[in-house]
Amino acid sequence: MAFWGGALLFVLVPWLCFQGVSCLQRAPSYTFVHEATRAPPLSHYDYIIVGGGTAGCPLAATLSHSAKVLLLERGGSPYGNPNITNLATFADTLADLAPDSPSQRFISEDGVISARARVLGGGSCLNAGFYTRASPNYVRDVGWDGPLVNQSYQWVERIVAFKPPMLQWQSAVRDGLVEVGVGPYNGFTYDHMYGTKVGGTIFDVDGHRHTAADLLEYANPTGLTVLLRAVVHRVMFRTKGKSKPVAHGVVFRDANGIKHKAYLNKGSKNEIIISAGALGSPQLLMLSGIGPQDQLRSLGIKVLINQPMVGQGMSDNPMNAIYVPSPLPVEISLIQVVGITRLGTYIEAASGSNFAYSTTGAEQSRPQRMNFGMFSPQTGQLGIVPPKQRTPEAIAKAVAAMDSLDEGAFRGGFILEKILGPVSKGELRLRNRNPSDNPQVTFNYFKEPEDLRRCVNGIRIIEKVISSRAFSKFKYPYLSPNTLINMTASFPVNLVPHHSNDSTSLEQFCKDTVMTIWHYHGGCHVNRVVDQDYHVLGVDALRVIDGSTFNYSPGTNPQATVMMLGRYMGLKIQRERLHANESEDLKMEKGV
Repeated sequence: MAFWGGALLFVLVPWLCFQGVSCLQRAPSYTFVHEATRAPPLSHYDYIIVGGGTAGCPLAATLSHSAKVLLLERGGSPYGNPNITNLATFADTLADLAPDSPSQRFISEDGVISARARVLGGGSCLNAGFYTRASPNYVRDVGWDGPLVNQSYQWVERIVAFKPPMLQWQSAVRDGLVEVGVGPYNGFTYDHMYGTKVGGTIFDVDGHRHTAADLLEYANPTGLTVLLRAVVHRVMFRTKGKSKPVAHGVVFRDANGIKHKAYLNKGSKNEIIISAGALGSPQLLMLSGIGPQDQLRSLGIKVLINQPMVGQGMSDNPMNAIYVPSPLPVEISLIQVVGITRLGTYIEAASGSNFAYSTTGAEQSRPQRMNFGMFSPQTGQLGIVPPKQRTPEAIAKAVAAMDSLDEGAFRGGFILEKILGPVSKGELRLRNRNPSDNPQVTFNYFKEPEDLRRCVNGIRIIEKVISSRAFSKFKYPYLSPNTLINMTASFPVNLVPHHSNDSTSLEQFCKDTVMTIWHYHGGCHVNRVVDQDYHVLGVDALRVIDGSTFNYSPGTNPQATVMMLGRYMGLKIQRERLHANESEDLKMEKGV
């Protein structure tokens, strides 16, 4: 039992790879991507997009065909970084705490360790790669144009979406879900529907990640400028002689701290668009004077618009998992299968075998320094050393202990549940006026009883899957679900105080072992901070287009929908611009 208790500490690296590849994906030859240090002090564009992430890249690529576009990304390029490109080194990015790391760690006020992207391509450079669309009901409730949504998804999928392999362990989870009633089986599909399905992935057959940055392949290179390591400090507004403030430029600093200003060209349809993510977008609005006035004044920020809803309604879909050690070798797999239940919970799984070893053909050998991925002592929420104890000495001791383990300790997988919604809401507040620092975020996990009920439902389904006939060969018969729950509960996944009754109270287990699956959203909700077309309320020439506008998370993983939204809104904005130009031409013809 102690042996498998130790194995728990190292298992979640199965998120990492289909196979142990470690080669670099060839970087595209983007002629329009530059370091911000090369930018002039002043420049002018038709559209200025803040945030080259999951929404910003497809948005910029689309708009570049009809206008002059500037895309400002606070991080660097994903290309040439094996930790991003290769499945086998996925977790190294999350463990990287360097000031310029593509992953910027933050800890919510709830005590859950998380990360936000700081790289061209955004969260699609950091996540586990699962690709699935939003449900038709979600699209209808939001008020999007269904046919245009489908066209936009397809545009994204031509470059970044793939069918994953399905080997023994994932197949056993799939069959177990169907056996315990999560049906019907819907096969491989990107669509969101009740039952069990195999979803898509942004990793190709060679184990290389394809990100939102790859969607820049669609761009018109003469219409787009992308600046890397460009940190936007605020949006500038004109107020004199205006009925309401009009956004007309941004102030940003390059990697050397040099200030630059980018302005909008003259034109009624030219705009600034913030696509900085669920943390970055409300943060930048507040730094620009749009937000709760008392909070802004307390930091010495001049209030442009008193907008108390900025930063409100922050949500994160809580994740809870059960680790299942296996008596048999299992494939290394990402999340490939999902059970979409009618109980408000989604069931997913990942597995790993010998994931701390390098593979060359049929040969396996222990490398000099093993990579323990998500369970590396240095890694965030899943590192084996508790966060408050991560001294260099403690990390070195943990690495030495892990190196001495038999390879059987790395055999197994985990089955997780993520709840729909969620219903529970929190808030985001500024800590200071530095745009590079994390704001203070509270998600209030399980504050609402409905969320807790959904989590318990999910854990009960996982228990049934573990006990199913289809999954039986991948679990030890003497390890009951209760034993596995207690084993999992002993792991230091967060800063939340743990209790001793987790196997007898699934409610307590959910609270004690809550983690993030990086699907946080909100802070700039539609009809509260932005309108249905994502214009910021109370000002002109400013929109927010990203996951901060979502009331709840779409599908089982939001990245497909965020990329779709970038393309979708790019097309709508293009059409608005074309219509405005046609109207102007008509007026000129009539001599108006």
